[in-house]
Amino acid sequence: MRFLCALCVAVFASVTPAVSFAASTSVVGREVDALLARLETSQCQFQRNGRWHDAIRARSHLERKLRYLEERTILTSSEQFIELAASRSSMSGEAYRVRCAGRAEQTSAAWFLEQLKSIRDSHPIRPD
Repeated sequence: MRFLCALCVAVFASVTPAVSFAASTSVVGREVDALLARLETSQCQFQRNGRWHDAIRARSHLERKLRYLEERTILTSSEQFIELAASRSSMSGEAYRVRCAGRAEQTSAAWFLEQLKSIRDSHPIRPD
């Protein structure tokens, strides 16, 4: 079953063009948009399956995973997005990593949770 899931994600990701994710107006959607924007502008590198990618390519990859998830479930929290899409490879199960200039390399989950805390602390997103 895990292999079939990974295969579906891989096929979906390979045929889906890289376009901007149009987030919903929900708090979760706006927080996820803010997380992806921070990633894109971070100048950090993102490792998946042993290969390092720039932040723009990483955002594109995570947007494809997000669209895939949203077709199958309703995300109830930004932490759920981090856990299901931004923490590890759906294919290998290997944890994603982030490295930024002047900082120690860390798991992407830790990096995204730190960014989420910063977003919530500096600009609380209110429900509509």
